[in-house]
Amino acid sequence: MQVKIIGGHGGVSPGFKNTSYLIDGKLLIDAGSVASGLQIDDQVLIDHILISHSHLDHISDLAFLADNCFGLKGKPFEVYTSKVVENSIMKHLLNDEIWPNFTVIPNKEDPTLRFNIVESNETITLGEYKITMIPVNHPAGGHGFIVEKGDTGIVFTQDTGPTDKIWEEAKKLKNLKAIFTEVSFPNSMQVVADLSFHHTPKTIEEEIKKMPDVVPIFLGHIKPNYQAQMYQEISDMGNDRVTLLGSDNTCYVF
Repeated sequence: MQVKIIGGHGGVSPGFKNTSYLIDGKLLIDAGSVASGLQIDDQVLIDHILISHSHLDHISDLAFLADNCFGLKGKPFEVYTSKVVENSIMKHLLNDEIWPNFTVIPNKEDPTLRFNIVESNETITLGEYKITMIPVNHPAGGHGFIVEKGDTGIVFTQDTGPTDKIWEEAKKLKNLKAIFTEVSFPNSMQVVADLSFHHTPKTIEEEIKKMPDVVPIFLGHIKPNYQAQMYQEISDMGNDRVTLLGSDNTCYVF
């Protein structure tokens, strides 16, 4: 699998994009920067979209993706998420007030966006991908995903504070090649991290003890204004398994 980090941050500023990971050019995880970070010709090639939760930095570009690609695909973008997330997006974003309802444009039978509801801990098959959606410790319908293709499995969990279920499931995988998770705030902001269900280097160091051994760990969702400090604090951990996703528009192959 090729994982493209369109955006790996938990905020927006020049040079920093919100969370969007693209697998093999066609399976998108979260839509925080897909429209601003990909050319429209590449946006059109996306088939399936997984939405982890309904916070703005993970859904904002769903609106612009639909607008950019309306009339170009010949089929809907298939969006997979929980009922809680679908309800929030429809109520607060695609409500014909903030943005047009692209689930009925151009018509209900052939829309630009089509939602598919996935239950917690359910496994679905999308072409060559097997995807399991697992609840994590984050509001707004927070879930992580285990994505498997052939002999490769990858865990994606953005956003979350300390959690358990997804690591229990990850330890069952014989094909696990990588873990993508988060660290948002520096250690000096532990109270804020706890209140917002995010990690600091201190808590992610403890969280790593729950994870499967050996496989590389990629940490995203960094707040742009703390990135330099985060690099230092992650480096101080001295864990060579860990890579901080400080640069957007990068690719990894597993």
